[in-house]
Parts: sequence; C-alpha cells; structure tokens
Amino acid sequence: MKVPNLGPRAVALAMVISGALAGNALALDAGDAEKGAKVFKKCQACHSVVAEDGNKIGPNLHGIVGRTAGTQEGFNYSDAMKAAGEGGTVWDEATIEKYLRDPKGFIPKNKMAFAGIKKDSDMANIIAFLKEASAK
Repeated sequence: MKVPNLGPRAVALAMVISGALAGNALALDAGDAEKGAKVFKKCQACHSVVAEDGNKIGPNLHGIVGRTAGTQEGFNYSDAMKAAGEGGTVWDEATIEKYLRDPKGFIPKNKMAFAGIKKDSDMANIIAFLKEASAK
C-alpha cells in the first residue's frame, strides 16, 4: 500500500491535534479531589459516594472506579445501562470522562438526566474525587 505524501501543512495539523490530545490527557491526570468534591455538589441530589447511604434517584457511586456499568446492587438500571455493562463497559477514568461529558451520547437511552461536564478542570477534579471516594 502506497502512503500519500501529505505535505508540511497536514503534518503540522496532525502535530497540533496530537499535542492537544496529549495535553488534555495530562490535564485530567492532575485532578484535585478536594475541588472535585465541590463539582460533585451538582450530583448529590441523585448520587452519593458514601457506601452506607445506599442508592438515591441514581446509583450509589462508592466504588464506581473499576465497577462494571449497570451493576450497583439494588439499583433499577435502564436496559441501555445494563446492556452497556453486559457489553463490557467498566467505569475507569476514560469511560467516566466520556460518560460525564455526554451521558446520552455515550450510552443512549440511559436514565441520567444530566447535560454533561464541559470544563476539563471540572472533569479532572471530579474524576480525582470519584477515585478517592472509591478507594475509601
């Protein structure tokens, strides 16, 4: 297979895109759990990260990192969320980010009525908070 010569403009564009993607990943690694607790306040009406609290309108998120989607005991998940779990979706940092950026786009027909988190800093912080809460 012959690879076309893309020229310097295409190469420069590819470098910018890959640099932006790498920068985004690095920003998410630097989350602050304490700041994430403040971001999580928008989630508290429906979710808790305290194991003893049980489920609310949404599932309890204690231990969410590493859990298979749709498997929190005692919660009545949508068919879409159950299917995601049966298909192998596990809540790791990357999956949580994709879901929280666009819940309905990532798992269509799920029950969560949330528009998504848009700011990279908020995303990094809430992921750090969920990781810390999952480890307790």
